[in-house]
Amino acid sequence: MKKTEKIKVGISIGDINGIGIEVILKTFNDSRMLDFCTPILFGSSKVISFHKKAMGLTTPINGVSNFNQVIEHKINLFNIWKEEVDIQLGESSKVSGKYSFLSLKEAVNALKENEIDVLVTAPINKDNIQSDAFNFQGHTEYLESHLEGEALMILMTDELRVGLITGHVPIQDVAKKITPKLIEHKVNIMHKTLVEDFKIRKPKIAVLGLNPHCGDNGVIGNEDNDIVKPTIDKIKEKGKLIYGPYAADSFFGSANYENFDAVLAMYHDQGLTPFKTLSFGKGVNFTAGLSKIRTSPDHGTAYEIAGKNKANEGSFKEALFQAIKIFDARKEYQELTSNVLKFKKRK
Repeated sequence: MKKTEKIKVGISIGDINGIGIEVILKTFNDSRMLDFCTPILFGSSKVISFHKKAMGLTTPINGVSNFNQVIEHKINLFNIWKEEVDIQLGESSKVSGKYSFLSLKEAVNALKENEIDVLVTAPINKDNIQSDAFNFQGHTEYLESHLEGEALMILMTDELRVGLITGHVPIQDVAKKITPKLIEHKVNIMHKTLVEDFKIRKPKIAVLGLNPHCGDNGVIGNEDNDIVKPTIDKIKEKGKLIYGPYAADSFFGSANYENFDAVLAMYHDQGLTPFKTLSFGKGVNFTAGLSKIRTSPDHGTAYEIAGKNKANEGSFKEALFQAIKIFDARKEYQELTSNVLKFKKRK
């Protein structure tokens, strides 16, 4: 990639009382990271300085007030507020929620306006960020409301991709939401992203069952026999390589996931508990299905270690690399498919 074509990575700083800023600064404290992209943080120089001092870091920051001032090989900070903010490391507060939203809002606006190429989000607290302006269950739902497309949450490493048919949904509501239409819709999004964003020509996708042991032929629920399996069979008839349903309790422990390009779980903890057990610290959350690319680390605000210089930046760094890889793959796919030669049928 030419220097003039370096990908602009927008970064929302997350909860200012958590570890988000720490992992961002640690990532770019390695100056080699600036060879891969031009980072643009959305936040406040005063907040960043507070965290640098708390951790004893001297990472240089280039403050900007418009995108024309962004400099390659620098960590750029878009200063979106200048007032003093009460930072209480390790504590959840309405103040930290307010400013995490301001950072996210400005970063998403920049993404929509093509001022940045991709977005990497540091962790938020889903409780303290709630307000009249942010009434969502998380990043995924907020992004879906502001970008084109319909979102699919995927937790991923290079070896494992787990998507969710239902996302941030209370467990008591999951079964009611599992319909043939929803399953087919999520399968189609997963298939599309595997082809376009991961260069997999004929992806193989596994679908987990809803009930223990996939219902044991109706002994523990009928949804798998009546809804899940017929839907999978119908999708197969259309040519997609879809398999299942598989009993979730043994699917990961038996390493069956290694036979597939991706796995679709029925609900949040069914998919993410085994994923994080296998991959915690190196996993990435990718919001597939939208017109723009967003990734994040696979951990939360980690208040218990905030400000103690103990946070590991590995997952955030991987989120940044994956955002760049997905951007390049999607761009390549769009270029290839937009230049397909059209042959006229001979008479």
